[in-house]
Amino acid sequence: QVQFVESGGGLVQTGGSLKLSCVASGRAFSFYDMAWYRQAPGRQRELVAAIANDYLTNYIDSVKGRFTISRDNAKNTVYLQMNSLKPEDTAVYSCNRPQSKSTWADPRRVYGSWGQGIQVTVSS
Repeated sequence: QVQFVESGGGLVQTGGSLKLSCVASGRAFSFYDMAWYRQAPGRQRELVAAIANDYLTNYIDSVKGRFTISRDNAKNTVYLQMNSLKPEDTAVYSCNRPQSKSTWADPRRVYGSWGQGIQVTVSS
């Protein structure tokens, strides 16, 4: 099963920026959609942003205009640039491979295993 290694999280003040990276194992990275998810304490895991194999992107409303998802197929890597961070962005962020565009928003419909993710904490 495909696995992922996330990096780039940390503690930042409100209004600050972070860039997350996720390296995927295996081959054929360029053929698949990729997505970032997050889970805050006491809440369900939710989609943050997704990028298709044709570079089509989608974001949840709360991060539109602040976050940017991108990918580098030569490095098997997907990125999440997060600007103008808010305390409500505090969560554990994870990447994974959604099964299709129609299931981007459902964290249960992914191909990969879930790792520990990376903590992002935004202080007020």
